[in-house]
Amino acid sequence: MKDLEQQLALIKRGVVELIDEDELKRKLERGTPLRVKVGFDPTAPDLHLGHTVIMQKMRHFQQLGHTVVFLIGDFTGRIGDPSGRSETRPPLTGEQVLANAETYKKQVFKILDPEKTLVEFNSHWLSRLDAAGFIKLASCYTVARMMERDDFEKRYREKRPISIHEFIYPLCQGYDSVSLHTDVEIGGTDQKFNLLMGRTLQGQYGQEAQCILTMPLLEGLDGVRKMSKSYGNYIGIDETPKEMFGKFMKISDELMWRYYELLSEKSLEEIAGMKSRVEQGDLHPKTCKENLAEEIITRYHSQEAAQAARQEFASVFASGGVPTDIEEWTCAYGEASTPVAFLEAAGLVKSRSEARRLIKSGSLTVNGTRCEDAQTPFAQGQYVIRLGKKRFLKVIVQA
Repeated sequence: MKDLEQQLALIKRGVVELIDEDELKRKLERGTPLRVKVGFDPTAPDLHLGHTVIMQKMRHFQQLGHTVVFLIGDFTGRIGDPSGRSETRPPLTGEQVLANAETYKKQVFKILDPEKTLVEFNSHWLSRLDAAGFIKLASCYTVARMMERDDFEKRYREKRPISIHEFIYPLCQGYDSVSLHTDVEIGGTDQKFNLLMGRTLQGQYGQEAQCILTMPLLEGLDGVRKMSKSYGNYIGIDETPKEMFGKFMKISDELMWRYYELLSEKSLEEIAGMKSRVEQGDLHPKTCKENLAEEIITRYHSQEAAQAARQEFASVFASGGVPTDIEEWTCAYGEASTPVAFLEAAGLVKSRSEARRLIKSGSLTVNGTRCEDAQTPFAQGQYVIRLGKKRFLKVIVQA
């Protein structure tokens, strides 16, 4: 256990809100490991870097000697979290929940230390609550307080339906804290209502109230909306090193520093030093971005894979090289081997008119030489095609 100020500095890194700091200090001053809970509803099987912001904070607590409880909401996942929803969320089946939960477990230990992590399923206690238990739980909170929740209040005002079972979700999440005797709970800013419910219910059940930490929702590659697969602005932790590196390089120079603060293991002092050097012109932001990409890819794959992705990116996009995994397209000599034909057939363009436009603008190179002839067939042989900066194809023309 490190001293109090050291612990607080690491705990508060990147945090949006801490409730309550004085309470947390008192808990830390006892000198015994805290029980830190984070709940995950296994609604999707794959994780992206946005999910890992909270996991990094869990890792910080592990580094400080505290106990992390990775709680899989296999019971609450069947209800559906109403947070931020404009309509009732369809519940998952038991089979979907368990399948997604297994995928979660495999991925989270790329960040967390498995020997310092307790994995729990909230069905262990929630499925044992009988009718009397749920009635007691429901009596701990009023409808008026429940309707203070922004999404409920908005849906009620707009005359959108709210199912009774959606009121049960935050009560169940709060009861998780009661069952686990949680000292600290971590969640995204969109989970604040649910986190506060845990504090309330612990008091109702005669326990010391947990402290809560809310973490920011990481912006995606567009720098505007939160990272989400539905927005297509995500970096998945199970994507290939090459894919991850290419996506990191799309991040704006300004957004890069936020990624450093929330995802990197570097200290805030180190990050501030790099930022100062960039502002002074002593360090190029592209180098910082490459270093960040290599660090994160190393975490989820390996150092060798990260370095190889960095080298290939430099070779392809800086030195005019060719990717190692270039796709091949085979066609017969004749009309099929004209540039407009094979570019469309191979899926590099949506139409022949787009192919003609790109070729006319000088975007097509063949074996390193610009090609502006869209209609002449390629002779028998092999050709390396590059369309723009990022699209490659090996064309094999047969007799």
